[in-house]
Amino acid sequence: MNITDTQAPACTSVVEALKSKGFRVIADLRNEKIGYKIRERTLERIPYLLVVGDREMESGTVAVRTRKGEDLGSMSIDDFASLLQADIAQRGRFVLEN
Repeated sequence: MNITDTQAPACTSVVEALKSKGFRVIADLRNEKIGYKIRERTLERIPYLLVVGDREMESGTVAVRTRKGEDLGSMSIDDFASLLQADIAQRGRFVLEN
């Protein structure tokens, strides 16, 4: 998701980078308020929301939020891809405590 139209090219490059690594990614480049876009995608139960603003565009990172609203902070695209790979590998495998 972008905050303004100036971040749209950075968002498309993030989408292409993640798609090339084999992840399903959609971009929300509409000219809406960021709070509205986050709320809408949370109701759709999208697991991770990536926001690209001016700071993230300059540093080459993305701001990551979970579906539950937890802010994971800014991270590079490679760090986020490794987080996703670890999450996918762990999916469905829960260890019960004794």
